Amino acid sequence: MSMTMRSLTTSIAVLVWTVLATTVQAQDAVRGPVGPSPYDVISGWHQPFAEEGFAFGGNSGVFAESPDRIFIAQRGETRLPDPIPPEFEQHAGTLGFNVLRDTELRTWQNCLYTLDGDGRAIEIWKQWDYLCEGSDGPGPHRLRISPYDPERRVWVVNETFHQIHVFSNDGSQLLMTLGEKGVPGDDETHFGRPQDVAFLPDGRILVADGLDNHRVIILDGDANYISEFGGFGEGPGQFNGIHAIGIGPDGLIFALDRSGGRVNVFRTTDDPAEVEFVDVWSGFTLPLDIIVNDDALWITDLGPLRFVKLDFEGNHLYTWLVPRELPDGYIEVHTFSVDSDLNLYGGDNQYGRTQKLVPKPDADPDLIIQPPWVAR
Repeated sequence: MSMTMRSLTTSIAVLVWTVLATTVQAQDAVRGPVGPSPYDVISGWHQPFAEEGFAFGGNSGVFAESPDRIFIAQRGETRLPDPIPPEFEQHAGTLGFNVLRDTELRTWQNCLYTLDGDGRAIEIWKQWDYLCEGSDGPGPHRLRISPYDPERRVWVVNETFHQIHVFSNDGSQLLMTLGEKGVPGDDETHFGRPQDVAFLPDGRILVADGLDNHRVIILDGDANYISEFGGFGEGPGQFNGIHAIGIGPDGLIFALDRSGGRVNVFRTTDDPAEVEFVDVWSGFTLPLDIIVNDDALWITDLGPLRFVKLDFEGNHLYTWLVPRELPDGYIEVHTFSVDSDLNLYGGDNQYGRTQKLVPKPDADPDLIIQPPWVAR
């Protein structure tokens, strides 16, 4: 079977599974008001820059530092067939490839880069590609910058090798690596497929550690272990895969339980080593990423793919469904970020690209996602 045919067969199988799962789950998963997207997609925004014969890989991490500097973490690039079919346009999804599952097409290059406001590459951190080389995948999972860090250091969570890398903002230096390459563990210095990091106003760092250990680790400002919470299970405050974590006002911590289909809510206490369990919100399918605002939060969920707004009591305030169809659809909004101009950026880990969405001129302001909450 040819590479193109094999990938097409895989994609069809995935599509059938997704349609069946969506049909079964949609009625129970979508709660509260449902309406149209408040955004317009800028079609074709993410400008290709790969060498001939390659396309974007899975865009697993997106962070908008400003409207003119958007960080991207991608899971390598995707090798294209030779000759390249005429139907290819910009990204591998146009050929029926699923860059997450078609792992034989993956090559570890151009894993970290930045884009300007027009979707053009302005910095390519090729010098750090070696941190992902030799991996069976999936590689980098999240990219974050603490709003409280004057140096604006860049944190990249490398799921496959059980590590977290911290770079200078310009990418010239690798300042710190947490975890031991390729060595999973559940002690104070090892991780088990970590997924995310988040930053508390007092300088503490939370690590969502993640798919194997099902815990959240609390680190001090120098990344030294303080304590942890969570654990595997279905009980309150337990997890079956922590995929993302967000921080809100009043010490609130929201942790997405991906396979558990729920959100666990915690709150910080006067003891830096302790958090208290607040609530658990069930009824999601595969929650992916989160942005917390002043009085509400937004989550992307898969099955059906959608953006969901909730208040801090877990009430569903609004949902808009994300279409799958090309040219502007998504298979998975694995990650999303918002800049200071309220532009929304969503990384697709399966079609393989990032898209920019801008608020519609007549959109309800309450339905526009604000940048993440920051203590002031």
